[in-house]
Amino acid sequence: MRLWGSRMGKDPDEDFARLNASFSFDRRLYAEDIDASMAWVRALGRAQVLTESEVDTIVVGLEKVRQTLADPAFEPLQTDEDIHTAVERLLIECIGPVAGKLHTGRSRNDQVATDFRLWVMRACDRMQEAVQNLAIAVIQSAEAGVDLPMPGYTHTRPAQPVTWGHWILSAFWPLLRSRERFARARASASMLPLGSAALAGTTYPIDRQAIADDLGFESVSPNSIDAVSDREFAVEFLFAAAMLGVSLSGLAEGLILFSGPEYGFVELDEAYTSGSSLMPQKRNPDALELTRGRAGRLVGHLTGLLMTIKGLPSAYDKDLQEDKQPVFDAHDTLLEILPVLTGLIGTLELHPERMAASITSDMLSTDLADYLVGKGVPFREAHGVAGRVVRVAEEKQVALDQLPLKELQAIDGRFERDVLEIFDLGAALERRNVLGGTAPSAVRAQLDDAKKMLITT
Repeated sequence: MRLWGSRMGKDPDEDFARLNASFSFDRRLYAEDIDASMAWVRALGRAQVLTESEVDTIVVGLEKVRQTLADPAFEPLQTDEDIHTAVERLLIECIGPVAGKLHTGRSRNDQVATDFRLWVMRACDRMQEAVQNLAIAVIQSAEAGVDLPMPGYTHTRPAQPVTWGHWILSAFWPLLRSRERFARARASASMLPLGSAALAGTTYPIDRQAIADDLGFESVSPNSIDAVSDREFAVEFLFAAAMLGVSLSGLAEGLILFSGPEYGFVELDEAYTSGSSLMPQKRNPDALELTRGRAGRLVGHLTGLLMTIKGLPSAYDKDLQEDKQPVFDAHDTLLEILPVLTGLIGTLELHPERMAASITSDMLSTDLADYLVGKGVPFREAHGVAGRVVRVAEEKQVALDQLPLKELQAIDGRFERDVLEIFDLGAALERRNVLGGTAPSAVRAQLDDAKKMLITT
């Protein structure tokens, strides 16, 4: 059966029928279509459009259809151009002509918008849970290395000492923001279109708020034209997915570098690496590389849907059939990546000795400038003095903390014997005891905040 064939004089061209069909991907909306159809038929009953007996018959039939479609082996007919057609066809086969009353006052336009919104709401719940699991793994890793010193980098060059706890927690806060983005995307999707019909609203006295309450929507669409055409919620889902993908890509890149032999700060569990078909010694960080690579795919889905909806006329247009595949694939991609990263971070082996050995005294040259600031020297002048000290150490090919005091005093007479205390690594870290800093005490406070935010937001 076709839902729209009543005024047509001939069947669609076969190539067009294939182009027009969407069952291959929108079949995954079957649960949402059944749920929304049940809510609709109950609303028709409350409006006395259907009898109580008809409502009961249709609801029972829809539950049987749900069981049929839940079977992965289910094969559609050629005329099942989408999931909505398949549901109605199966319902008619199950309960007979009364099934034809289900679509009373409803259009496929508000039907598909409702199904898709409901699916996105549930998808956002799944995404938030998966992100939370990864965030917990990050917190646990931070606890294990809260006071382990390691080099911090800017421009991929050594910059200043930090701790592992501080570095890995820099991945926590983007995860928290991603979880919040999915919560906002869910709220955006949680507006009921059902009752908008094709574009002008249904002619039946339907209690739309009761349907919203039945299905768990937070609000009811205020404009029927906007309701059937709005796909901003899908864009917001894809933005949340793309932004998460970008954040995960950055985390993956850092772990790829830090787990390489040149750094050796961490070691990846073999369960999350791959070998080489030629070189027996290789342990490649393929899980991290795939995470990094799929960020481009997620960004592409976002830009693709934005271009699809750009400049569309009002109400429903068939272009909007292109909304689901990018959302489905973004959802599936992230639910493949997130559990793997959760396991990978949960099994990371830290190598504190390699981290500490990579810290050089020139990474404390800013502390040298700060020492002079403590003597009343303007920072810009102190910065210049510290730079000259670095240059002299380089010319003499000695570490910064190995320059004799007389050499320092030759550069600037305000250096005193206590300047050598600047190069104590533990003290240097603890000097960053500002809110959000890398001092172990500050990182512990950050950890406490992270745990609270994970629970309360």
